[in-house]
Amino acid sequence: MLPKKLQTKIDERKQDNAFRQLGKSNNLIDFSSNDYLGFSKSKLIFDNAHKYFVDHNMFQNGATGSRLLSGNNELFTQVEQQISDFHNCESALIFNSGFNANLGFFSCVPQRNDVILYDEFCHASIRDGIKMSNAKAYKFEHNNLKNLEKLIIRHSQLVSESHQDIYIITESIFSMDGDAPDLTQLSKISQKHSAKLIIDEAHALGVFGKNGNGLINELQLENQIFARIITFGKALGCHGAAILGSKQLKEYLINFSRPFIYTTALPPHSVATIKVAYDEMLKQVQHDRANLNLNIHFFKSEIKRLQLQQLFIESNSAIHCCIISGNYQVKHISEALKNEGFDVKPILSPTVSKGKERLRFCLHSFNTAKEITKVLELLTTFTF
Repeated sequence: MLPKKLQTKIDERKQDNAFRQLGKSNNLIDFSSNDYLGFSKSKLIFDNAHKYFVDHNMFQNGATGSRLLSGNNELFTQVEQQISDFHNCESALIFNSGFNANLGFFSCVPQRNDVILYDEFCHASIRDGIKMSNAKAYKFEHNNLKNLEKLIIRHSQLVSESHQDIYIITESIFSMDGDAPDLTQLSKISQKHSAKLIIDEAHALGVFGKNGNGLINELQLENQIFARIITFGKALGCHGAAILGSKQLKEYLINFSRPFIYTTALPPHSVATIKVAYDEMLKQVQHDRANLNLNIHFFKSEIKRLQLQQLFIESNSAIHCCIISGNYQVKHISEALKNEGFDVKPILSPTVSKGKERLRFCLHSFNTAKEITKVLELLTTFTF
């Protein structure tokens, strides 16, 4: 029987209309997944990953152990080099997931007496990793660089005395708002104060940059970033993540990042799929990203035509959020859209702050203009 304290927490979630349940697969029109380029359902990527195995006489289902034991193979080395070249960085280290990568980085890199300054809207994996660190951590107001610089100045006074380092962490595209910080100005601030800048690029990979290599590459800030976290479960349509940085950082993570050291490695087929997805990014990304960008612009123009601007958070990414206060209300509208054939997920409190509940529209290269117009016109029929 579940302990009483735990059952009470479950009951409170149900009372607040915040109870989470696993959904089922459906054939609804997709405005909810992170599969921005449609790669997760690409038969070509699936077939080419299988072909790679056949051509290299690799018939292995599992990794058999962590990479420091029996789980490493030449394929990891090849793909990490491919990732480094693609993102114009010294090295890359593959992790089993984005959550794992953030835990692995923040739990071991910032040291005692160091300071972590993080955007208040940073992902749960970043916040959990920070909790595991021995460093002191302080949040700054979302995308407020003036507030950030005040915190830097306040905490940098002891740098020379304690030999502390200051780490700044933010996301290039925020998953719950779809907005972005001023990364160019942020990099100038970090350089000015000799702080180390870490950027989570989970929702920028495949969407921004000449070849889909992210906002940092698009803005040519690669040499000003201490570390980047990229994930493959979104635009690349597969699984896993990587931390990008210097060779010394990679060596350090291999030696001290517990989620890397003590985890069974990704199975070879997952690594091969990452490789093939990157190959496909270079071949087809211009077409796929062109369609995605057209859909983003059209979605924004339809918001304006239908006079819905006051409900939506400003975004140039594939994520667009319509604020609908109250868990019951936003769930009700999501269900109504589902009944009309559209999969638009409600984001509830406590995932977001009370009063900031929302419908989260994720746009894709495969959505049609007709679908975009229809779902937004349906949205106008509800009273907020």
